[in-house]
Amino acid sequence: MIIEKKIWPRYFEAIKQGKKKFELRLADFKIKEGDILVLKEWNPESKEYTGRKIKRKVKYVLNYKLGQFWPKKEVDKYGFYIIQI
Repeated sequence: MIIEKKIWPRYFEAIKQGKKKFELRLADFKIKEGDILVLKEWNPESKEYTGRKIKRKVKYVLNYKLGQFWPKKEVDKYGFYIIQI
């Protein structure tokens, strides 16, 4: 399946340069390993697409629900890190 999503310019550029190899998204859509994620650069100031896009094959998906690993109180206090390794 091909899934298209908006991405802000600074995150688009980090993916383009090979620095960012992950995406954090609200799980309000279906996605699985093997799908193609098309990230279309979106300018939040002009509220328009820039015309640039990147296609990447999905290699791994982790679906997490608040409270699954840590109590909500701790998540609210500390937030999350997404760590690329």
